[in-house]
Amino acid sequence: MNATPFGTRSGLDASPISIGAMRLPGDTEDAVALIRQAIDAGMRYIDTSRGYGQSEWLLGRALRDGYREKVILSTKWSSWITKIRDTDDQSASSFRRRLEESMARLDVDYLDFYQIWNIHDPKQFQTATAPDGALEALLQAKEEGLIRHLGFTMHDAPEHCIQHMEQAPWCDAILVTYNLMHRLYAPVLEKAKELGIASIVMNPMGGGRFAQESPVLSALAAKVGVGSPAELATRFVMSNPNIDTQLCGIAKPSDITDTVAAADLGPLTADQLAIVDAFYNDICEKRQGFCTSCGYCAPCPQGINIPEVMKTLFNMRVLGTGGGSTNMYDHFEALNAGSCTSCGACETKCTQSLTIIKEMKEAAEMKA
Repeated sequence: MNATPFGTRSGLDASPISIGAMRLPGDTEDAVALIRQAIDAGMRYIDTSRGYGQSEWLLGRALRDGYREKVILSTKWSSWITKIRDTDDQSASSFRRRLEESMARLDVDYLDFYQIWNIHDPKQFQTATAPDGALEALLQAKEEGLIRHLGFTMHDAPEHCIQHMEQAPWCDAILVTYNLMHRLYAPVLEKAKELGIASIVMNPMGGGRFAQESPVLSALAAKVGVGSPAELATRFVMSNPNIDTQLCGIAKPSDITDTVAAADLGPLTADQLAIVDAFYNDICEKRQGFCTSCGYCAPCPQGINIPEVMKTLFNMRVLGTGGGSTNMYDHFEALNAGSCTSCGACETKCTQSLTIIKEMKEAAEMKA
């Protein structure tokens, strides 16, 4: 894989496929071998987090013997996502402690990138960048040479994300979701390109959805003329000129070989993209009157993950994904769908006026 500029602010180059280190094997020897396989295959940027279990520690073992010098190493943390200690808060001192801990776990004396993890609304951005907040600690660490570049990951509304970037001359990279079915952040990626901020895409496989068995997606891949939905997903993301790299969540050797093979085929052609866009527009029409995952229905008094249940039902009905009724029943059971008491609290808050109670009942009754 050829390396290309990783934004213009950073002065670095990255490959189109990068390492997502959230789901590494638990066995140290297996994890080290897998990470080094990915690096040897040309993946340069590594995304991890203090909140990813043993990921940092495993990377620390893998990046010995000269491998550290081959990569762009990035980690992230925020107290509002994962507290390591009960005393963790949004203060500069908390961020400094977690930064030093991450560096010790990674066994490095500097980080190429450190990202503020999950800016999800304007208030969160203001808190993170306020005096004695995350940014203050990270800028001090950068001055000391512990961090070379800063960035943040975003789940806020696109218009807010653009405002955040415009207010952040210190930001050299962003991480957002973008894939075949989720294009909400396309304007954000365009603005990042304009500002010279490196763009990293997470969930290019739709959280694994595009690697599942789906007659609908398989038919789309065949129509486009590619080998599989997974290949289609990888090459679709590569076709957006505003994206610098996409994360490949590595858990087994084939995750690396298959994704690199797809990347080597290059972006989709204009004609292929037109077919994908027609499919996407049709899906968007079918989404009308269905869950948008806005989250206004939460929290459910019974602890049901309503948006996730609704998303899964949509995927089953429209994309044909699911992996069998037994698997889906187990999935819905894990999401607590069967606990619905028909209280109606969710339906009174739903912006789409959906029949959520009816959907929860259907999910709960989905047995083999």
